Amino acid sequence: MAIDMSQFYQVFFEEAAEHLASMEALLLAINPAAPDPEEVNALFRAAHSIKGSSGTFGFQDMMEVTHILETMLDRVRKGEAPLTDDMVDASLVAGDVLKNLLGAHRGEDEADRAAAEAICHRLEALCRALDTPAEVVPPPAPTANPEPATAPAAEASFDLHFRISGEPAAASAGLASLVDELSSFGRVETVAAPREPGDECHLRIVTEASPETLAGVVDFVADAASLRVEPVAATAPPVEEEAYGFFTELQQVVDDAYGFFEPLPELAAVSEPYGLFSNVEVAVEPYGFFTDLPLPEPAPPLVLATPAEETAYGLFEPMASPPQSPPAAAEPAALQPPAPAAELAPAVVKKAPAKPAGAGDSGSIRVSVEKVDQMINLVGELVITQAMLTQAASNVDPVVFERLINGLAQLERNTRDLQESVMSIRMMPISVVFSRFPRVVRDLSQKLGKQVELKTIGETTEMDKSLVERITDPLTHLVRNSLDHGLETPERRRAAGKPETGTITLSAYHQSGNIVIEVGDDGAGLNRARILAKAKERGMAVSDAMSDQEVWQLIMEPGFSTAEQVTEVSGRGVGMDVVKKNISAMGGRIELESMTGVGTRITVRLPLTLAILDGMSVGVGPETYIIPLGYVMESMQPERGMMKSVSGVERLIQVRGEYLPVICLHEVFHIGGAITEWSKGIMVVLEADGQSAALFIDQLIGQHQVVIKSLEANYRRVPGIAGATIMGDGRVALILDVPVLVDMARRVLPAAA
Repeated sequence: MAIDMSQFYQVFFEEAAEHLASMEALLLAINPAAPDPEEVNALFRAAHSIKGSSGTFGFQDMMEVTHILETMLDRVRKGEAPLTDDMVDASLVAGDVLKNLLGAHRGEDEADRAAAEAICHRLEALCRALDTPAEVVPPPAPTANPEPATAPAAEASFDLHFRISGEPAAASAGLASLVDELSSFGRVETVAAPREPGDECHLRIVTEASPETLAGVVDFVADAASLRVEPVAATAPPVEEEAYGFFTELQQVVDDAYGFFEPLPELAAVSEPYGLFSNVEVAVEPYGFFTDLPLPEPAPPLVLATPAEETAYGLFEPMASPPQSPPAAAEPAALQPPAPAAELAPAVVKKAPAKPAGAGDSGSIRVSVEKVDQMINLVGELVITQAMLTQAASNVDPVVFERLINGLAQLERNTRDLQESVMSIRMMPISVVFSRFPRVVRDLSQKLGKQVELKTIGETTEMDKSLVERITDPLTHLVRNSLDHGLETPERRRAAGKPETGTITLSAYHQSGNIVIEVGDDGAGLNRARILAKAKERGMAVSDAMSDQEVWQLIMEPGFSTAEQVTEVSGRGVGMDVVKKNISAMGGRIELESMTGVGTRITVRLPLTLAILDGMSVGVGPETYIIPLGYVMESMQPERGMMKSVSGVERLIQVRGEYLPVICLHEVFHIGGAITEWSKGIMVVLEADGQSAALFIDQLIGQHQVVIKSLEANYRRVPGIAGATIMGDGRVALILDVPVLVDMARRVLPAAA
């Protein structure tokens, strides 16, 4: 029955993508002048795995590229050819081609057949170049000690036992692919395919490869927990087989007339009477009964055991002073027939090496993002339901309904723990994003003729997977901008007294419930005069009295660019405005700092997650609003003496010697029936992006864990509102966009000054 292999495509796509990412990271880190053998082997294994699995699923285009790439890498890992920069460049291009072909098979892209054919020709040319010296250089003359050059590596036999998940037909298909892969390492002599689901597969291979190498090849197809690599010990010489066979049948065919167990005078002169097993030729000569003794059919040959196991046959009594002491762990056994061969060789069984982290080991499972999103939505609904139950129970007598109140408190704790656990599933280290930039910097620096060093800090900082996917493109544009516009050429850096190699720094860290990502460079910095001149040329309302921050923000206007010429990298004024728009859509902000001749730093602030947050609910008139708890510094009831009016600014509050602008929430959103007298309301001090302001409200309601719902997707975007949530009483509460509100309040201060 034919098996539909398409059901396994998704696993292949994911694992092939992982192998390609691993290859790119290794190629970018490897030093062609002195490559690490382990890195070269890892590159070969990745290419080999992609080739084998591509052939299994019928993706011939990918198999052709990886076959030639694997051939070249195999020559390098065997020491037959040195690794060169051209090989590294060609391998990186091959990786790009394979990513394109993989995307085409996934239906996400269109295959570039011309690029695939071009890289195949390039790799073939590199392989042919490796053969050219061998054709013109004569073989070396024999040396006095030719063993190292002529002695081939010893071959060994290995039994491979493993299971392949799925029905027998699918497992057999995977086994066939595996046999094809293993054939490049040696002779596959025995193949046992599964007949029933869960049956064990068995292969025997004669190879020079190590057990670890074999395990790495099988690992791509097999269940890691079931994999066993068992070296097959060499069989004994024929004379020893007869000797073993003799003693195996000794009790059945030998009678007392042989006198083997009778004390023989001539044995006294033999110095090694039990040497039959340690040296057969020495033992045969004094006993002399192998030439005339009619033996039965010899028993099947047994596997030779280790010296520690030879003493376990128990054919002789323990000697007082044997010429060779067995290992300390071995003890002579009692006289008994030898055990079967399967019981004599447990010591040679080796466990398969552990799989590297992230290689799909038994400690992790693959779960689709849709399932995780569904789980997060259900947890969000659970949070809302728990809030509703708490709200409903708030009016009951806590003495009479003590058990109910305690149960609801326990439910709240469990709900919070569950929410944190589920949210952690979506959290990913930002290294997933940072890992792509070494390639971007390498390729672009070569194109621009610049020397660049990329530094990354805080790669383990975690953020929501949805943000990881959406932040990649904006960060890529920022890095390209720093490399193109920020860093100078080596000549200009040398003239400015700087090192010829510029530095781009990527860093990430958590701050006040946000994740902060910084892109910095030590280049020339932004040119204030040129930016203002370009803005005036475009008819923008600007003045020389503008602050640096206001001038830097101009480069994020649509179509704004100071580049003198348009290149394929930049210069059309399309990019920074899109970056700002995308970051704002994620609820984030972007800031610029620059100093002429020193460098530029761009800071992106994003929420940790877009699903659930801790918030403080406040009342303004009949409405309820949510303030994200990370922005709240303190709250107080103001007194008349605290309210000030300075330099024409009517509403300021003095808090510990600092004057903060006041935001009246009922004025911002035009809410009727709200408290307007200062002494009867509440001031909440907020801090965002290093700026502080005071929010005037009617009352504090409480602290809640709220599920964020998109207001823009369900209604429209409202300035000052970041989203909405459903409260315990079923009402909708709006979540305040604190950075925007603080910025609105701070705008009046420069004018007042």
